Amino acid sequence: MKGGRTQSSLVGLSQMAVSSDSASCGDAERVITSWSGSRTVMAVKGPADMARSAGILSDSPVTAVDLFCGAGGLTQGLLRAGIRVTAGIDIDRQMEHAYITNNPGASFLCWDIARKNYTSISKLFEPGKFRLLAGCAPCQPFSRLTNGKGEHHLWALLNNFGRLVRRIGPELVTMENVPELADRGREVFASFVATLERLSYSVDWRVVNCAEYGVPQRRMRLVLLASLLGPIAVPEGPYRSPNQWSTVRQTIGDLPPLEAGEEDPKDPLHVASLHSSLNLQRIRATRHDGGTWRNWPDELVLDCHKRESGRSFGSTYGRMWWDHVAPTMTTLCTGIGNGRFGHPEQDRSITLREAALFQTFPHSYEFWPRSEKLNRKAVGRMIGNAVPPRFAEALGKAILLHVNS
Repeated sequence: MKGGRTQSSLVGLSQMAVSSDSASCGDAERVITSWSGSRTVMAVKGPADMARSAGILSDSPVTAVDLFCGAGGLTQGLLRAGIRVTAGIDIDRQMEHAYITNNPGASFLCWDIARKNYTSISKLFEPGKFRLLAGCAPCQPFSRLTNGKGEHHLWALLNNFGRLVRRIGPELVTMENVPELADRGREVFASFVATLERLSYSVDWRVVNCAEYGVPQRRMRLVLLASLLGPIAVPEGPYRSPNQWSTVRQTIGDLPPLEAGEEDPKDPLHVASLHSSLNLQRIRATRHDGGTWRNWPDELVLDCHKRESGRSFGSTYGRMWWDHVAPTMTTLCTGIGNGRFGHPEQDRSITLREAALFQTFPHSYEFWPRSEKLNRKAVGRMIGNAVPPRFAEALGKAILLHVNS
């Protein structure tokens, strides 16, 4: 099937390693809310208006808590679908502004869930509703980009997610991660699925291509849905054929053109990286619309690419194709040497704004306080690590359909 979609089930998997509950992270527990009062409506721009006001979403049959929330991509999509998200939890305080500014009705808590007692999280759900515990643990331990460097300390986060499910007992669970979780992280993932099945959850997981859900990039992700209410299934993407996918041209073709190092005066995120003289020569020598370093004269080719081991890395320093989907956005996607992140025809790498649009964040999504100097590295991390809101919306709608049926 196009996009590499698979579906599997796990039977008789290993027992979960359970971590002990403990107190909150070292500093004071600080809750920042994006609204005050039960009926206050927060002003929201652009597509986030589809999330409606917190007052309206209080009528949703589902209440959710977003673990590892980051800048709020998953929360944004769930809100658009009509799910009431009460809180997002992340250990990185730099995520706070983006999360609370763009997600009405949700609170941000700077907590380390590995050190958090389950009762603190259980209290965040709105009473009398079906509870959804959502978690997208950091993918670095399982990603191909870590080059298989042994066991990672972040692997325990998925075990902690399982611990919280076991202690809280939410009616609904969802998680998203890289496909390698079922391979390099198979023992951790198997333990997590076994925990859910032992607790009588109906579980469905599969590897999907986010392009099939309207996301303009080839982003393969492992997605899991689990329910105590009955059988549940990860939804099929409505755009099954590549000729239905959103393209680079459709997504960023109308943005103002930029030279390397130039900034759009009307958009602080639409600023192009300043390339070295040598890298400018390289990007100028790269054929428009899908070219790579293989087009370069020999004097511009990097030594690593001249070696046999480097010849397989054909995408680095490459340009995107106008009429294809973009490659997977990463935390380093604005660097020309980090993948096929060159603009199809302008002599530069893509901007943070373009990366955010490929991730389906609305143009109005504010990642950094306008009064502060932009931290490009932090915002790049927010964008690259995010669950695309359009994909999260599809999951949210499937969850609501499941609950209502």
